[in-house]
Amino acid sequence: MTVERVGFIGLGIMGGPMAANLVRAGFAVTVWNRTAAKAEPLAELGAAVASSPAGVAERSEVTFTCVTASRDVEEVVLGPGGIAEGARPGSIVVDCSTVAPATARLLHARLAERGVGFLDAPVSGGDVGAKAGTLAVMVGGEPEVFDRALPALRAIGKTVVHVGPPGAGQVVKLCNQVAGGLHLLAMAEAISLCRRSGVDPGKMLEVVSAGAAGSWMLQQLGPRAVAGDFAPGFMVDLMQKDLGLVLEAAHETHTPLPGTALVRQLFEMLQARGRGRDGTQAIVEALRLLAGG
Repeated sequence: MTVERVGFIGLGIMGGPMAANLVRAGFAVTVWNRTAAKAEPLAELGAAVASSPAGVAERSEVTFTCVTASRDVEEVVLGPGGIAEGARPGSIVVDCSTVAPATARLLHARLAERGVGFLDAPVSGGDVGAKAGTLAVMVGGEPEVFDRALPALRAIGKTVVHVGPPGAGQVVKLCNQVAGGLHLLAMAEAISLCRRSGVDPGKMLEVVSAGAAGSWMLQQLGPRAVAGDFAPGFMVDLMQKDLGLVLEAAHETHTPLPGTALVRQLFEMLQARGRGRDGTQAIVEALRLLAGG
């Protein structure tokens, strides 16, 4: 089956640009968002706008979702007016949210009862990657369903990897958040030490980013942190949601993750000061507070 008609539900910082890339790739795209105004830029690009998630699924061979948390994706898939009401047998649902692996397995099972395929396909690369279409996409699900959805997945991501059965994509995304959180802490500590030693942190980032200690966080978020630009590519509140899922999985598998637990406490400091909607680069502010301002 050649995929031509694609739906997209959830048009936030990540979902909006991802849906736009599907339009630009030539798919016939139908969108829906809880806040209707966020669908307007997609309509201007040529997307159709549905009145419900079910309406999106009725028109789509592949329906993407990109929402906040487990309860949100369950609602748009299984709730009243949800995707399950409109999806036709043989169609596919691809969830790009970051949720609990158990949620992905539940959705797979419930949709399979209706003859609908499901892939958990969380993404990494931030708003920069979403806009450029260069996201890393880690996909769990049945191989044949993955193969059918692959042309649409390639419109949103540069690296698209089938990582295992249903739920495996979410496990890999949680591993991504472990590494990402610790890279953020490394970035913040390096900036903190540099500043308190009287050296230009911008110059430090320039040279360290080019060496063995370089990372995406240093290259993309380090300059923002140094400039005091805390606009969100990915919000502290959302990272905290993800790290909560990580630590739940760690508890279930008896896996000690001391570094991740520390990062979560540092973000807790920011949330306690009303900064949960800042970008994750604001972790540098938590280190500044610990150093006495």
